[in-house]
Amino acid sequence: QVQLVESGGGLVQPGDSLRLSCAHSGFTLDYYAIGWFRQAPGKEREGVSCISSTGGGTYYADSVKGRFTISRDNANNTVYLQMNSLKPEDTAVYYCAAEYRALMCRIVGGIPPPNEYTYWGQGTQVTVSS
Repeated sequence: QVQLVESGGGLVQPGDSLRLSCAHSGFTLDYYAIGWFRQAPGKEREGVSCISSTGGGTYYADSVKGRFTISRDNANNTVYLQMNSLKPEDTAVYYCAAEYRALMCRIVGGIPPPNEYTYWGQGTQVTVSS
């Protein structure tokens, strides 16, 4: 059974950093593309970052490029989203998602939309406020 569990969210001030984790079970990470999405109140879910299988590349939304870094630890079955220089507009519930197409992000050349992913976590709240 495929499971994704996000953690690491919280309340921080502008300029602070957070590292989100997406722990997964039930599948081999190397065969899946993993995406991070976020959804703010009243807004659609938007893609933040995507990582293909090892060596397959990483992709970011323009709004987070240079501030966020996605990485994967296949041995520990975890994908991370390091978020630096956080801004109030980064406030949202953050979700990780998985799809059994290891090179999906590279093939798309960016972040595939939410309907391309089969498996989702429950989300973790990130609030950036002074």
